[in-house]
Amino acid sequence: MTPSPSPSPESISRAVDALRPALVAFLQELVRVPSLPNREGPVQAKIAAHLQALGLEVKTLTTRFDELADHPAFDDDGFSPDSRVNVVARWPGKGGDGRGSLLLNGHVDVVSPGDPALWSGDPWSGAVREGRLYGRGACDMKAGVTAGIFAIEALHRLGYQPAHDLLLASVIGEESGGVGALTTIVHGIRADGVVVLEPTNGAICPVQAGALTFRLTVQGRAAHGAMKSEGVSAVAKFLPLFQAIEALDHRRHHDYTNAIYPNPANIAPISIGTVRAGEWHSTVPESLVVEGRCGVFPGESPAQVRALLAATIAQAAAADVWLATHPPRLEWFEGQFESCATPIDHPLVTALAAAHRNVHGSRPAIEGVPYGADLRLFVVHAQMPGVLYGPGDVRLAHTANESVGVEEVVDAVKVVAGMVVSWCGGERNQSSER
Repeated sequence: MTPSPSPSPESISRAVDALRPALVAFLQELVRVPSLPNREGPVQAKIAAHLQALGLEVKTLTTRFDELADHPAFDDDGFSPDSRVNVVARWPGKGGDGRGSLLLNGHVDVVSPGDPALWSGDPWSGAVREGRLYGRGACDMKAGVTAGIFAIEALHRLGYQPAHDLLLASVIGEESGGVGALTTIVHGIRADGVVVLEPTNGAICPVQAGALTFRLTVQGRAAHGAMKSEGVSAVAKFLPLFQAIEALDHRRHHDYTNAIYPNPANIAPISIGTVRAGEWHSTVPESLVVEGRCGVFPGESPAQVRALLAATIAQAAAADVWLATHPPRLEWFEGQFESCATPIDHPLVTALAAAHRNVHGSRPAIEGVPYGADLRLFVVHAQMPGVLYGPGDVRLAHTANESVGVEEVVDAVKVVAGMVVSWCGGERNQSSER
């Protein structure tokens, strides 16, 4: 077989269009598997089988907490410590000068769909309506995983052979702290660049804020509701703490600027997610527990942010007679996502922008994201340049009626395939042209 130049954007586009029915069917198949934490095995088996059918080298890496516990990025997410599986596929390069290996990364764990009554259909249906595919995990981020897999399949059908290794990792545990991606790092999975296929609406996102999960417990004193004045309501005592936290969030955003973020008021927000208080409707609540996330600005360390939130709560408590002698308890648990950044002029960003332009005819937006993701593990702890880029709108993630546009996924496949060719180099065989 005589080698010929690498696949052109036009040939990639035709190959992906031919795969459209199979692509949609595969994404539907993934969405129909409820891959909640501790239940990712069946969906990972489907992904591994598909990658093996493409002739890739496929291995599974089990997440074992005893192998991760000494790593500074490890967070015990409270789920199984030794039975969750990650899939890593490798398309070996033929060899070439310089650096050019690439890792495509995505997670298959999903959050709970919540109340099914809020959905217009079955949360696990994978139904396609008016060009959108619905179901929990469709956007976040089984569409991205599918885009990476089908970019490989399209290139495989074109007879492409990368000059440098192409890796794809389908991991677990991203939603609860990143133990899956950390497993791949601890096992030595490395590349010269990583594209994490999170939903970015087609923007290239080389900067990620961090997020630290916290729990705040406020003590009160119980009394019969009819004797309210003899009790101390933990709910009432939380209010000045909440106001101090909100003021801190506002002040931090007022004092911080970063031109890469489209919304300067929402870069690394502090948000309260759950509030639980009281045992009985006619009893003054003696305790209140809130859980939330505290954002970490790019360039900040988690230690700095923890100290700042602790000081803010302590100062607010000191101003209240009851709280001064019954100080609230602040704890940090589960996901502790650091911030990270890859320079916006890095060759990885430039190559991906060119691949995007070849498909869309315009330059992509370059943005920072306010949420934590696995990207920071690769950038901070594996010293790999990386970006977030993928189909879907993160504003639809974790919501009722989560969905992704089918055309968004198709276009993302074309972009990722073009990026692979540009970054990894290589050639195609003339006898494989279609």
